[in-house]
Amino acid sequence: MISLLSEAKGRIHMKLKGVIFDMDGTVVDVAYDWNQIRSELAIQGRSILAFLSSLKEPERSEKWKLLEKYEDEATLKAKLKPGIARFLDFLSEKRIKKALVTNNSQKNVNFLLKKFNLEFDCVISRESGLWKPSGAPFLAVMKKLGLGREECCVVGDSHFDVKAADEAGIPCIFILSEDRERFASTNAEVYSTVSKLKKRFMELYSRKTSFNL
Repeated sequence: MISLLSEAKGRIHMKLKGVIFDMDGTVVDVAYDWNQIRSELAIQGRSILAFLSSLKEPERSEKWKLLEKYEDEATLKAKLKPGIARFLDFLSEKRIKKALVTNNSQKNVNFLLKKFNLEFDCVISRESGLWKPSGAPFLAVMKKLGLGREECCVVGDSHFDVKAADEAGIPCIFILSEDRERFASTNAEVYSTVSKLKKRFMELYSRKTSFNL
């Protein structure tokens, strides 16, 4: 089992038992023009889901349909992130539980999991009412899988993932991004590819060393 060491928790020794993944941009590559979407929805300074949920009818349903249109179109064009299948297989081989937390719809989650033949031990979509950047969906994962905060880590691609992990008290955060500077102010480790992230996990497992966050 992979050993972890976290400065965020006073350098507590821990064993990794679960990994919580984001979906869009992490497990799959998908193209969203969020600036355009936010502009068409007339959203300023709030998360999209929080904004839409605060609207009254009929505006609420109209704007939900517009968001779903963009999501459905992007989902149909989504491609599996290079290296993610092998990384998920590696975690399964080591009996590390895998969870998927996304602000996307359950319909699109089901479509992508079936299309790419992926399996997770726990899946939480927006229909749960638990949305990032709140830490609530991560806490729900830990409760369902019986994991402690220092027994799991988060793999994502955005500041929403970092904020949710911080709020849930999860000290180990990994970001897939080519823009390392964008996350310089966070406590996340940043990797440009899934293969590099998997290599990090493999080294830790084989050497039984620790993460130095």
